[in-house]
Amino acid sequence: MPTRTPTIDRETADALSAEFHRCFSDFEARPGLFAPDTFFDFLPPMWRFQFEGPGDAFTSQLRAIAQGPVDIEVVRTVPTATGFVTEHIETQHTPAGEMVARRLHLCEVADGRICEVVTYCNGGWDAELRARHAAEAPMVEGRS
Repeated sequence: MPTRTPTIDRETADALSAEFHRCFSDFEARPGLFAPDTFFDFLPPMWRFQFEGPGDAFTSQLRAIAQGPVDIEVVRTVPTATGFVTEHIETQHTPAGEMVARRLHLCEVADGRICEVVTYCNGGWDAELRARHAAEAPMVEGRS
């Protein structure tokens, strides 16, 4: 079976991924990160919404749902044949405590810009749900 070569190299994937993830904490996108007609498709638990454009609607949505400062931990970024897949853990510092969400993003790239984003999110987990998970769900030590 032939090996597929990514259309973007790891360095480019990592740079675009870093700028993409920065949108979640800064609520702004650097000029040129997204193509003018980027398609965004978001799938949080039990819902779905889409929009199209250069990233303004995307960052506006992030600002609207933020309940406080946000920290992003990038778990990994993997180049694909047409872009990259990246995963992060978001921690929102809300007045009620920390909310933690894990997201997987499939990003397509054309001409050095992100042109499509499909995001899957597990939803926000408050302290009570994280404690319940720690007590009830088997996890393999050392794997995130």
